[in-house]
Amino acid sequence: MSDLPHCPACQSTYTYQDGLLYVCPECAHEWSEDEQSNDSKTITDANGNPLSDGDSVTVIKDLKVKGSSLVVKVGTKVKNIRLVDGDHDIDCRIDGIGPMKLKSEFVKKA
Repeated sequence: MSDLPHCPACQSTYTYQDGLLYVCPECAHEWSEDEQSNDSKTITDANGNPLSDGDSVTVIKDLKVKGSSLVVKVGTKVKNIRLVDGDHDIDCRIDGIGPMKLKSEFVKKA
């Protein structure tokens, strides 16, 4: 089995290497290893530490919960986060409040 990456444009598995470029025969997309590594966006906390699924984080600022009078207090520990795409890039469950989405800029890795 080949260790070549899938095409970032169409996810085809039939890619091949042509010199320094990877080529997809199905959609004719060409890319280099540098472009492929730049496409993967890493989500970091307020201190610049990379986050991953399953991490525990601590809230660093009081956060008002939209649509209610609840507030997530500073120092609230959130376990087992899940990273998602979008403006709010952390999906989690906070005890006493329920499921929420948080921005990574308001948390630090625990």
